Amino acid sequence: MDFALNEEQQEFKERCRTFAREVIRPAARKHDEEESIPWDVIKEARKQGFGGLEAIQRSAGDSEGQMQVISAEEFHWGCAGIALAVSGSGLAAAGIASSGTPEQIGRWVPECFGVGDEIKLGAYAVTEPQAGSDVKSLKTTAKRDGDEWILNGTKVFITNGGIADVHVVVATVDPSLGTRGQASFVVGKDTPGLSQGKKESKLGIRASHTAEIVLDDCRIPVENLLGGEEKLEKKLERGRSGQKSRGGADALATFEITRPLVGASALGIAQAAYEWTLEYLDGQTEGGKPILQEQRIQQTLADVATEIEAARLLVQRAAWMGRNGMPMRGGQGSMSKLKGGDVTMWATTILMDLVGPYAWSKDCPLEKWFRDAKIYQLFEGTAEIQRMVISRMQAREYAERLGYAAEVAEQAIAAKPVEKEPVAA
Repeated sequence: MDFALNEEQQEFKERCRTFAREVIRPAARKHDEEESIPWDVIKEARKQGFGGLEAIQRSAGDSEGQMQVISAEEFHWGCAGIALAVSGSGLAAAGIASSGTPEQIGRWVPECFGVGDEIKLGAYAVTEPQAGSDVKSLKTTAKRDGDEWILNGTKVFITNGGIADVHVVVATVDPSLGTRGQASFVVGKDTPGLSQGKKESKLGIRASHTAEIVLDDCRIPVENLLGGEEKLEKKLERGRSGQKSRGGADALATFEITRPLVGASALGIAQAAYEWTLEYLDGQTEGGKPILQEQRIQQTLADVATEIEAARLLVQRAAWMGRNGMPMRGGQGSMSKLKGGDVTMWATTILMDLVGPYAWSKDCPLEKWFRDAKIYQLFEGTAEIQRMVISRMQAREYAERLGYAAEVAEQAIAAKPVEKEPVAA
């Protein structure tokens, strides 16, 4: 068991930190205040091999699953909003890769990023006004009409919503089947019936474009159904017959794979706040004594450092499990996301307490990190949702272990020992 980053991962981490320090941070204040899209940073990121197809290929070749969580943490150390702007297209690409045919993947994934100097964006549209984290309640509909699908509905809080070149939209085909009656569709830019609604003005991650998208009799070709007609029909048939999907608990475990990235992203903010606070307090005095020698300060900083490190280990373990196909039946992915978000919100708050009134000024970086932190307890499944997922998966895993133990015990009882004659002395 080796907890150290290998040479390639360490070199990559240093590259990411350099990019975050030299490119992301200098642009952070401007785009945060203006709530503007950091096209200049996105372009430079693609030039250096971040946030595009090259990044996907690099992650695919990483047998330990650490490259993505490394870049997520380091870029969020620079600025959470810009980091999301750089990496946000990956959500759409992941949706296409998980549901699409090989032909669809080859056709649409490059359209989420662009090739060469051309910058393109992807958007993954699931959340709706009345659904939130309840995916079963999606109201956006998809109806077949000859050689086309017609989409109707509204999606909210969509990263790159309305400005993306590719929108991956999750819609309901058969409302009576819940999630089994849903499918994913690709909607290209400028498709008639697709429009951007309200652009959100947010507390944090303000450099990341977030908006609602409106689908009003939006017609797309039948080939834009991800996975194809045959796959959808089989899914609907299973749902109508009441047949359980193959995989059972594995289906829920699949969602665990993406959550370590969110946990790592949150930790980038916490690490940035911790490092800045150490530097700010260094050299300051209280009662003629260096403030970093004050016991109360040392106790708090020790707690922050420990919590960040503990959360990072959860993230790294879950990322490793996901990359190596180990089912996270105990909710390890959700644990990493939950812990990362909670630690970051707590750390930025308590570090502001150490710094004092200056921390509430817009001139203080802690003010921005505090604003950015809260979203990591909300999106990609709220902290409450994560706790529910963890609890249910833990209960299921316990029941499975208990069932296995009972089965072994029954087998042992059934296998009565063979009576033998005593051996003569």
